[in-house]
Amino acid sequence: MRVAMAQINATVGDFAGNSAKILSQIETAAAARVQLLVFPELALCGYPPEDLLHAPAFIDDCARALRLVAAEVGEMVVIVGTVVGQADLYNAAAVIQHGRVRHIYRKIHLPNYGVFDERRYFQPGAHVPVYTLNDIPFAVTVCEDLWQPAGPWADATLGGRARLLVNLSASPYHLGKRARREELFAVRAYENRVPVAFVNLVGGQDELVFDGGSAFFGADGRVLARAASFAEELLVVDLDDQQTLGAQHRARPGQVARAGALTLEAATLDSGAAADPLPPLPAPSVTEPLAPLEELYQALVLGVRDYVAKNGFGGVLIGLSGGIDSALTAAIAVEALGRAQVTGVTMPSRHNSAATRDDARLLADNLEIEFFSLPIEPVTDAFEQALSPLFGAAPRDVTEENLQARARGTLLMALSNKRHRLVLAAGNKSESAVGYCTLYGDMVGGFAPLKDVYKTTVFELARHVNERAGRALIPTSTIERPPSAELREDQRDEDALCPYPVLDAILTDYLEEDRRPSAIAKAHGIDSALVGRIVGLVEQNEYKRRQGAIGPKVTPRAFGKERRFPMTHRWTNDRVPEND
Repeated sequence: MRVAMAQINATVGDFAGNSAKILSQIETAAAARVQLLVFPELALCGYPPEDLLHAPAFIDDCARALRLVAAEVGEMVVIVGTVVGQADLYNAAAVIQHGRVRHIYRKIHLPNYGVFDERRYFQPGAHVPVYTLNDIPFAVTVCEDLWQPAGPWADATLGGRARLLVNLSASPYHLGKRARREELFAVRAYENRVPVAFVNLVGGQDELVFDGGSAFFGADGRVLARAASFAEELLVVDLDDQQTLGAQHRARPGQVARAGALTLEAATLDSGAAADPLPPLPAPSVTEPLAPLEELYQALVLGVRDYVAKNGFGGVLIGLSGGIDSALTAAIAVEALGRAQVTGVTMPSRHNSAATRDDARLLADNLEIEFFSLPIEPVTDAFEQALSPLFGAAPRDVTEENLQARARGTLLMALSNKRHRLVLAAGNKSESAVGYCTLYGDMVGGFAPLKDVYKTTVFELARHVNERAGRALIPTSTIERPPSAELREDQRDEDALCPYPVLDAILTDYLEEDRRPSAIAKAHGIDSALVGRIVGLVEQNEYKRRQGAIGPKVTPRAFGKERRFPMTHRWTNDRVPEND
């Protein structure tokens, strides 16, 4: 049997566009004489549709789109992720053949952690039916179903009933996720002696990035075919005797089939191919995984590209300070959108050094982007003059520093309105975590490409950009210069915080691993008072992060949907337990 996995970039609510992509892949697969074609989870309506699912018209449109797609399907069996139901909604897989939906599989395990909130919308299914095509029994699962070590899907493989497991996924990206996913599916294949066909969504959806990487696993757990990451692709494989018909199916030790746990419903589908033998395929495509920095870079590029394109922005504006964050943001934007859609604006004050001014212009020249200079002294002078009757003789402090940042934010937003371009905020995760940023100043913008990227990783990515380009696209001096907000003379970030490698070690343990401050200090040999101060800053600045732009999630635990803490609370995580 010839199986294909259609890794497509769907957009939430774009039923016409998503249907067109699905029909195009059906046509391509038919030309390749595919017999079983599988699309990702909720491919028809896009993932995640969130509270659009509360609108009856949205559900009606999804049902209408499914009927229109089904009408174009011939003898090939096509499985499409969709929403079904009215009063009770289900995250489902529609099994289509001969112009109609032959059966509906309903997702059983609904994730409700991290970025997932599926129990808010869907009811769980209960059974995994086994279908038969070309005398090969196969079972369908949706994403989280196959992450579970046992359950109805496992029952479906007992006694040799299912000889292929199909999994439709919309698995969001974070660095390292692909390897973890492949290890899990390899275990599922090996333990049950059954091949696994995994198809994943690709594309950006608000702060989520879906990385694709669809794959086919043999019954021995080996990856026999793998699609590219961060790109649409049709991955086609032939199931031979070694992979399917000759596989020895066995239960794991202690596993017993549960009576009544499996319902054999729409069991037999028509043959998905003509009687004559299929022409042989070339060797299966096994795309090599990307190196970690390139993987991360491509995720950020795709997140920017899809957010800008899918929301209809004509281009982007970036405030270029001559620093590393704005430089990397601009490089990512040019890779994502092309230089014609990127405008850089430098807004110097008397505190900006000649070196950073020169680097801002050099970066713009290297990237070949539109570039403007708007000095902010007249604006900040006007602000200070207006406020002087109220400030009186109070000494200069952070107030005047923040006025500079807010003047820049005002100028950028005015240009955004007039030129119809989205402002990209250049802040990173380290600075956002501890509140080293100015509300309505450097935080302004509609999208923040580096929001989930630690400062030490920003440096690594900047060097990677230059390695990819084969030249210093980002000026070397920008990378090597000690970071500074340049809001007062001789200012350095490390003076207000601590060295970024130390800061990021603390933040990674606290944010990603939920480790206590005392344990962090002990593990890294860091002064406990410093750890306590950094953790305190994280908790104090939740109110700032709530008002910041969204950005692509690329770590296991991003700010926003994945880390929701109250702004007002009096609990502290500095208690030292007896065993610490």
